Amino acid sequence: MGDIFDPVYRQGYMEGYSKGFEPLCPLNVYDLNCDAFQSGFECGRSDYERLNGKIKEGIPNRIVTKKVLDEFQLAGMLGMSIDSEDFTHFQLNIIEEWYKSGIENYDVTESRSLLTLLEGEGIQIL
Repeated sequence: MGDIFDPVYRQGYMEGYSKGFEPLCPLNVYDLNCDAFQSGFECGRSDYERLNGKIKEGIPNRIVTKKVLDEFQLAGMLGMSIDSEDFTHFQLNIIEEWYKSGIENYDVTESRSLLTLLEGEGIQIL
């Protein structure tokens, strides 16, 4: 792996990572000649498969990202129900771990305070 702090290397790495994480993104064979791009692509593909399962097993309807997992963790912290439609069994196992970690930090008084604050701003949580 090259110097990730080098702006040119970092740009190639991030482009590779984003293409690696997106299973339907077209890949230009010439991009793989760049060491930074290839390293980023491999890391992105590894992260994708860790969260969504192997690509050879099919591409799920909904893609799990770190942001999605953070939202499930927050839902667990607030004691909210979750929408688990269109996720695969593999994805649901990972989501369940994050949701449970949120439940471990669930505090009823914080949830009530947040809901009161949101309602005061005209935002209703179903």
